[in-house]
Amino acid sequence: MNSKGNILICPLEWGLGHAARMIPMVQELRNKGYNILIGSGEEHLAMFREEFADIKFIRFPGFRTGYSRFLPQYLHMLLKTPWLLYHSVKEHYGLKHIIREYNIDIVISDNRFGLWNKDITTVYVTHMPRIPFPVMFRFLEFTGIFLHRLVIKRYTFCLIPDLPGEENLSGRLSHNLKLPANTRYTGILSRFMSDFNTGRIEDSEHNTVILSGPEPQRTILKNKLIPIAGSSKEKYIFLEGKPQSETLIKTETGNIVFYNHLPARLMKQLVKESSHIICRSGYSTLMDLVALNRSALVIPTPGQTEQEYLAHYLAGKGWCCTVAQKKLDVNTPLFTALPGWPDDMINRSKSLLSKVLEELSDYHHKKE
Repeated sequence: MNSKGNILICPLEWGLGHAARMIPMVQELRNKGYNILIGSGEEHLAMFREEFADIKFIRFPGFRTGYSRFLPQYLHMLLKTPWLLYHSVKEHYGLKHIIREYNIDIVISDNRFGLWNKDITTVYVTHMPRIPFPVMFRFLEFTGIFLHRLVIKRYTFCLIPDLPGEENLSGRLSHNLKLPANTRYTGILSRFMSDFNTGRIEDSEHNTVILSGPEPQRTILKNKLIPIAGSSKEKYIFLEGKPQSETLIKTETGNIVFYNHLPARLMKQLVKESSHIICRSGYSTLMDLVALNRSALVIPTPGQTEQEYLAHYLAGKGWCCTVAQKKLDVNTPLFTALPGWPDDMINRSKSLLSKVLEELSDYHHKKE
């Protein structure tokens, strides 16, 4: 057991991205001498086990909203608000037992509202202090900002995985608003920022489709893209983001390969060597693209205002291209020449993350 203390990391269970972006934080904190524990549901734990064989895993499921086939996501979430509040209170009290049982010194919560505790150092991670509302309801956004600030102030620190200044990834989601005094920017957080031997699983030229997010929208997008890929002469690889399953499952129509999930070292090589990339505009996926210096055609999840905003914002900067899911058919032109991301985003991010975690460490030990 490392002497610096025990840190419990708990990602939101809303797609794998919240778990993936905790990987560089786990690596950095381990390098600083902390003992890391992961508390989450089984799907996220399977992903962490793939990357870290020697840390403690605790079954501590978070809120899972899912998507609706019929309602816009903001309405679906509104209807689930009572259940979200109930779960936040339940996990707040559940955390107390975990702190006592495992002697936890610091808790890092990625967007899980209830994981604050007045007796220890707690950290809240979010990329959107401003939760985007649909355009017709944007005048009500101040209520979301106010309520989110109340959550943020419960924690010792709030970390935003983005860069300060004009060249940033999240736009108005975390910029151009007054942030609480305990807020810090960490820079981009991506599992692909690490240097490791990547290996190789595919030798021929290929396009890569990265599927992410909860069902049923993950499968809806997959089913829209399969006939488009199948009508092409190019090779397509679909990464389905299901870490609990076997890796390679099948090949269809001669030019499409499906992988349920790949560990970071193999996925890094596969994506870097892709001719073109198609993915959702989920924030963690976008951070991974920045880390790999690869752009993509991004397809926001219908009705998810965050992804719709990010796709529009980044396409407006010329950093990616976007198309609406409802416009996808075999005649949709998918690929155009794309520029890369600003050159210094990753170097600035590595420096910021190290600085922020050093501040967290110093604060914790002074408190002791």
